[in-house]
Amino acid sequence: MAELISFAVPTQSDKVLLVWELSAGPPAEALSHSLAAVFSQFGLLYSVRVFPNAAVARPGFYAIIKFYSSRDAQKAQKACDGKPLFQTSPVKVRLSTRHKALQHRTFALNSSRCQELANYYFGFNGWSKRIIRLQELPGPEDEALTGPMQRRSFKFFCAVEVVLPPYGCKSPGVGIAEEPLHQPEEEARR
Repeated sequence: MAELISFAVPTQSDKVLLVWELSAGPPAEALSHSLAAVFSQFGLLYSVRVFPNAAVARPGFYAIIKFYSSRDAQKAQKACDGKPLFQTSPVKVRLSTRHKALQHRTFALNSSRCQELANYYFGFNGWSKRIIRLQELPGPEDEALTGPMQRRSFKFFCAVEVVLPPYGCKSPGVGIAEEPLHQPEEEARR
């Protein structure tokens, strides 16, 4: 059965692994690199974060690892739980148990993360994008009756082209985005 991978920051608990009983010897940065090397063998990682154990626990670290794919996270959990991986003692690896009924706000990935995800899952290595046109669009607030300081938002138009050289194809795309303009507190009180 196919799995749908969304171009969003992974927040679902079935994509998050908790790893603990990491040794206290190496620094957190070295542990992060070692964990990334081991777990990236199972699929594309969104993040690897390493934290020191609480003061009441024995010295060491734990980690939170986020995958884009729940299937990859499950494979990694089964393969790595109870194994020493890169240290002398075994680690514990579990899927997150955060309550599934909680609603999570979805955050879109930035451009470089989208490209990384597409390259990994679709094999589009070597693709590129080019902004053809980016311009600000006038809004209804821009009429002569209101001054420039009265604006409530900015609206932009963007035309892009995605090129896949190995496949000899390119595709144009357009979009419009509107961002609110945040007013300083003094102006908002008037």
